[in-house]
Amino acid sequence: MAYSVKSKKSGKTYFLHARTQKLKGGQEVTLYYFAGDVRDGALEALPSGYIVSENTTTGLPLLKKANKGK
Repeated sequence: MAYSVKSKKSGKTYFLHARTQKLKGGQEVTLYYFAGDVRDGALEALPSGYIVSENTTTGLPLLKKANKGK
């Protein structure tokens, strides 16, 4: 089962996904995003070192680094 978060504002459920993107310099980075349905790349658990927060205006979930700024 994919990792899911329910929006406090809208009540809609979002599922966490990841994909790898290759940058111009050849470096590969992992992009994390939430979608309203389960697609290819759905993750079973939250990545280590990340927390989920919610945009207060739109109610969309966001993935943030847990120790940002420390």
